[in-house]
Amino acid sequence: MPNNKLITPRKLSGFMELPPHKQIVFDNMIDTIKKVYKNNCFVPLDTPVLEYSEILLAKSSGEIDKELYHFTKGDSDVCMRYDLTVPLARFVAMNADTMTFPFKRYQVGKVFRGERPQKGRFREFIQCDCDIIGLDNLPLTADAECVNLIYETFEALKLDTLTQISNRNVLFGMIVELGHANHSTEILTILDKLGKIGKDNAFNSLQALGLNKDDADKLINLSMLKGDFNDILKQIKGLSNNPTFLKGVAELEELSKYLEAYKIPKDKYILHLGIIRGQNYYTGTIFETIIPTHPEFGTVCGGGRYDNLAGYFTDKKLPGVGMSIGFTRLFDLLDTNNMLGQFPLSPTQLEIIPLGETLLPCLELSTYFRSNKVRCEVNYDDRSFKAKLKDAGRKNIPFVLIVGENEVASKTYTLKNMFDGTQAILTKELCLEKIKEFIQK
Repeated sequence: MPNNKLITPRKLSGFMELPPHKQIVFDNMIDTIKKVYKNNCFVPLDTPVLEYSEILLAKSSGEIDKELYHFTKGDSDVCMRYDLTVPLARFVAMNADTMTFPFKRYQVGKVFRGERPQKGRFREFIQCDCDIIGLDNLPLTADAECVNLIYETFEALKLDTLTQISNRNVLFGMIVELGHANHSTEILTILDKLGKIGKDNAFNSLQALGLNKDDADKLINLSMLKGDFNDILKQIKGLSNNPTFLKGVAELEELSKYLEAYKIPKDKYILHLGIIRGQNYYTGTIFETIIPTHPEFGTVCGGGRYDNLAGYFTDKKLPGVGMSIGFTRLFDLLDTNNMLGQFPLSPTQLEIIPLGETLLPCLELSTYFRSNKVRCEVNYDDRSFKAKLKDAGRKNIPFVLIVGENEVASKTYTLKNMFDGTQAILTKELCLEKIKEFIQK
């Protein structure tokens, strides 16, 4: 009995779904990112989408707590992961006794946040993470390696970026020096929004917390400093004798030497003391990457040093540093702004069209071409030759091999170039040669 009540097909908001021609671009970009990560000797890891709630809530901020997909199943209280860093900390804490350090891992996977969907914000999105975990200590060289990894990754993606670097100890040390340690979280939250709310609003908000005019001005002016590493470091030396402040400055000086050793072009990174990052697990170096020609995109990659993240799961000291690309959001921004370039050809390089009773020889031919690294398919659909040829054109397939009974008998086949319309009758070996020549261009 037919179902007369059809369900209207619809998709949950905040979840990306791409047509195949865009998914090809999406996957190619992911492959490019993975290749850079592998070339820098990071190993793969894939943690579960679901974690026990106490794991993910161990050190999350209040805002993220509200966004978690949180539910119970039987006796299990679970959450869907909201990032890849906390599951990494859990994994390392569980396996530290059998691991070698520093442990360099990459993970590309989906994470979930139940926030209100809006332009550029998704409930399900892919993050591309790399982290370096040490045992007992982790040299600052690792921080520089992450910055260099960001540079190499975006160069491989052919995107012009700028990485803004800071150290949380500088601003925090100044806050303590001025006697406002009890309001440090609120002050850093205000300064983190300085670019959005403006200097006057930030000033008023700081005064509302009880800061006097001079202290508010000092913190705002310090947050606004950005430019060449050496120039900014000269300006802030001597501003405070607070040990935390001095530690931050010393770490930035050391980091600068490593960045120069990596030969990262000077126009690809700056020191910007207003970079704070909201996550409360960062403890030192922090960085955010932007596309300078499109500042409205905001941060397309971020990360930093977290010395205490695994402290909730183990007594071992496991300091780390990492970077993360919110890839789904980045792809959406590039797509919306026509920055993906020309879409690539179909993954199919050759389509074989049988004429008459030639399906079996066509399947044998497809095996020959695939064994010689040509992506090939047989169009065995029961439609007209004209319709099949038209479909091959729509799919941007570069070559069609036409196989009739005469061709099977003579072992020569009609190879048609779908882009320029030329065709020739050739042996399968010469067909392969022509296709390979095209692929290698």
